[in-house]
Amino acid sequence: MRQIRNFSIIAHIDHGKSTLADRLIQSAGLVSEREFRDQILDNMDIERERGITIKSQTISIPYKSRSGEEFELNLIDTPGHVDFSYEVSRALASCEGVLLLVDASQGVQAQTLANLYAAMEQDLTIIPVINKIDLPSADIETVKEQIETELGLESETAVLCSAKEGTGIDDVLESIVERVPPPARDREKPLTALIFDAHYDSFRGTIVSCRVFDGVVKQGDVIRFMSNGASYRVEEVGVFRLNREPKAELSAGEVGYIISGVKTVSDTRVGDTITLDTMPAPSPLPGFKEVKPVVFSSLYPVSSDEYLSLAESLEKYKLNDAALTYQKDSSVALGQGFRCGFLGLLHLEIVQERLEREYDQSIVMTVPSVEYRFLLKDDTTVTVDNPQYFPDPLDIKSTFEPFIKAGIIMPERYMGAVMKLCLDRRGGNPRFNYPSPGRVEVIFDMPLAEVIFDFYDKLKTITQGYGSFDYEIIDYRESDLVKLDILVNGEKVDALSLIVHKARARDWAVQVCERLKEEIPRHQFKIAIQGAIGGKIIARSTISAFRKDVTAKCYGGDISRKRKLLEKQKKGKKRMKMVGSVAIPQSAFVAVLKTDNE
Repeated sequence: MRQIRNFSIIAHIDHGKSTLADRLIQSAGLVSEREFRDQILDNMDIERERGITIKSQTISIPYKSRSGEEFELNLIDTPGHVDFSYEVSRALASCEGVLLLVDASQGVQAQTLANLYAAMEQDLTIIPVINKIDLPSADIETVKEQIETELGLESETAVLCSAKEGTGIDDVLESIVERVPPPARDREKPLTALIFDAHYDSFRGTIVSCRVFDGVVKQGDVIRFMSNGASYRVEEVGVFRLNREPKAELSAGEVGYIISGVKTVSDTRVGDTITLDTMPAPSPLPGFKEVKPVVFSSLYPVSSDEYLSLAESLEKYKLNDAALTYQKDSSVALGQGFRCGFLGLLHLEIVQERLEREYDQSIVMTVPSVEYRFLLKDDTTVTVDNPQYFPDPLDIKSTFEPFIKAGIIMPERYMGAVMKLCLDRRGGNPRFNYPSPGRVEVIFDMPLAEVIFDFYDKLKTITQGYGSFDYEIIDYRESDLVKLDILVNGEKVDALSLIVHKARARDWAVQVCERLKEEIPRHQFKIAIQGAIGGKIIARSTISAFRKDVTAKCYGGDISRKRKLLEKQKKGKKRMKMVGSVAIPQSAFVAVLKTDNE
């Protein structure tokens, strides 16, 4: 056990986490030059294209130190995005130390701080690593100052490296061996192992990634998941090299995998404790919680006969992503579909993209919404995530929506633009920190509903990519919420309904009406598109009808002849409007989603 080191790499997005992991793997000779590719731990195409880690991976790296000792370094890779913060916390609970990566040109950013606090909560050894020292814009002295002032770590202990060039990698490995403590646990105690990830293999079932704290697990043991009491017989245990490598047993301090015939990933829960059925541990490891979705949206197939195929695809997708929740839903406008819950907006985008790519589904999504709470006059509380289930306004006593604490770090020159953006999105109670000269951190309390749209894109645009954003949900606060209905030709279109703040309702309604006017083709009759709250119309745009020039044959003569023909045409149009129905194209629903909400 003395020769084992369990560590993780944490950093802000795009500070070089995956590149450093690549170099560590190459230095151990686990992969030949011919087989190597960038971001080797990232298996999905989306991860490579976007340069982000979505599914955390684990790898065991053999290392011979300068003193000649053999070590086994277990790297538990973590996703970098704020949506997956619970997964990160469980991965960190499986480690004894972390490499905190800081970009030599960008310095300390929002998620660097958030991840540092997460590591401190777990009481881990923190090794600061300054990466990208080969860049012309690298300013190592300033970054060292920021490590001292903002992170409260000793800059003298920071390791300098360039993951891209491969310089300083040996120093990083040596610092892991010297400074990360070995796991201090007991083989003789009852088995406790923490699940920090799980993925689905179509031949073997669910493969559980876990860190063994106490005891030993081997093939043939009957294990029990402590959160749901399910028991399974162990078929195989082993460690992760680039491929799975079976072993006789996993003992205290080790990180590896267990295959035990679990049918779906949702049966295994991240943060759960595994113990032996015959000799269970007295209590589970702390920190387990059910992952709750934050953002909700409905998915519908583009053509209704693809419903069964979408249902099958979601079932298969759920095998690999236990965080996605879904249930059947239906809409008058879009037919049968599913109401899905996501961890955040990035998670929503990834699910949509993977369904389209990997499962070849053409889908339409409704406008994302969050979970609102309503206190009714009979003192019962109702939770609603779908505008269709908005309670009767006469029964509502008060309405509440989730608020977040948003932290934004940026260069001082963008202060005015960012303040305006946050205040426009109903941000309040601003607090300011000045971590280093020329940089400012702004903390706002904001409604989550205002952030789930295009807030992050807007922030990146106005700060020219230098602003970094991190958030955590704090509580529910009272708010004046209304249901905005969209009427096309007098008919409510349920898939376009929204729950919005009363002050923003008119802006939203005007925008949606304008978008629909552009997307819905002209008909033989005039079409009114209206935004309404209850019975009150607050916005309207009109699509004019195709008209035949019925007065063309009237040349000269009395005006009353022309008027008579126009009146006749008007009556025909009126009758047509009563009988005719408006066909809303799928692109109209997509256009509303892409609303430029400013």
